[in-house]
Amino acid sequence: MRILVTGASGLLGNAVAEAAVEAGHQVIAVSNTNPATVIGVARAELIEGTDGDAFTGLCCGLRPAVIINCAALSNPASVDERPEEAQAINVAMPGMLAGLAYELDARFLHISTDMVFDGLAEHPYGAGDATNPSNLYGQTKLDSEDEVLETYPAGSAVLRIPILMGNSPGGGRSLHEKLLGAIRDGGRPKLFTDEIRQPCSVTNVASVLLELAVRRELTGVFHWAGADRMSRYDIGLAIVRKFGLPEDSVEAVSLRDDPAFARRPARLTFDTGPLEAALETRPAGFAEQLAELRAI
Repeated sequence: MRILVTGASGLLGNAVAEAAVEAGHQVIAVSNTNPATVIGVARAELIEGTDGDAFTGLCCGLRPAVIINCAALSNPASVDERPEEAQAINVAMPGMLAGLAYELDARFLHISTDMVFDGLAEHPYGAGDATNPSNLYGQTKLDSEDEVLETYPAGSAVLRIPILMGNSPGGGRSLHEKLLGAIRDGGRPKLFTDEIRQPCSVTNVASVLLELAVRRELTGVFHWAGADRMSRYDIGLAIVRKFGLPEDSVEAVSLRDDPAFARRPARLTFDTGPLEAALETRPAGFAEQLAELRAI
């Protein structure tokens, strides 16, 4: 099967392209500024996210059966600093790709985020729960969901995911890479004991996406995450232990300690049951995710 993956030089896109190649698919790896480095792809292309003509020419020429959109401006601070770019990459581009998928009768998969929720609920969020983003990044991703599902409802699936564990191509994009980099540079990262998240590995998400690629009857919004719900501090503590660093390399703090974090989502966890019931892939436990990590 011919699969086009956008954001193929990023943390998740790289993992998806690798998994697709390993599964025997013909992969077209598209990235914006840094070329994809996955061995075995059929074609690697550099295309700006706003270049609709380039995407149209590529898709109409190669006619992928599946388009998986992993491209995004995903750092909330960067979104705040560059809102026009975020609108183009996070909202307009997914809508454009969904339109191309519709014209090609291709399956379209789009990545969204747990940050479409405000983190105030005590229960794990279901896909049908009311959304309420607390930052601009979450709002752009929520807007992208609307764009995709309004453009191509019959062939699209939106997969909301949490913070990701894994090894990025450049060694500086994933959770553990950023944490270890900050410690290496002399910092002592402050991690919240009362911010509960549900980390998931990029390899696990990639497996889900490859299953969804051939399950065209599964449309709409779905949730996926790891098997364990943990505080930011416990996640960081497990990472420094794995790499033999002192436990006091990270500092335990509370969201209540600083008014600047008053609107930071405190509890972003997912009910993954509906999608688990439809797929063979199972959520990865945190210990399994840790075992995959490499030192930078």
